[in-house]
Amino acid sequence: MSIETFVQWVISLVSDYLYAGVFTASLLETIFPPIPSEAIFPLAGYVASQNNMSFIHAILLGITGAAGSTVGAFLIYLISLKLGREGLAKYLKYARITDEHLKKVDRWFARHGEKVVLFGRMVPGIRELVSIPAGFLKMKIIKFLIFTFVGSSVWGVSLSLIGYYFGPDIIEFIKLIIGPLYLS
Repeated sequence: MSIETFVQWVISLVSDYLYAGVFTASLLETIFPPIPSEAIFPLAGYVASQNNMSFIHAILLGITGAAGSTVGAFLIYLISLKLGREGLAKYLKYARITDEHLKKVDRWFARHGEKVVLFGRMVPGIRELVSIPAGFLKMKIIKFLIFTFVGSSVWGVSLSLIGYYFGPDIIEFIKLIIGPLYLS
């Protein structure tokens, strides 16, 4: 299946199954980064507005997506915990991540661990990666889950509300900015 087909499938999933679709799409987006959360959540909010649902539904869709993201992030955390730093180093070299990069991550995460997880869940490109150092550096599971869920909730609710209130405009923005990256 091509990336374009996969992204179109995710869009259909959200449109057709709203809550279950947002949960599933968010879980997949966390594990498979080419799916942009920047498209999932605004689309969910827009679908809610088009179905005359209240803004509370947009908030609940963001929280539902945060739950899916948290499950996906936890899977990555567990893999990183199991493989450890050395095990991951073997695979990360294919992504051109060197031992020196990992040492910098170690130092940075040691100083800002919880904040990295919390705020990192709100930064595109970083949100999918923060689970890796949290896992191999053995961050406490309960802290990881709480900070991941809270950060993901802020991100998901914000984007869902943007889609809810700015509907067609945000959908056009998604097509203009994100579309060429994934659908060209």
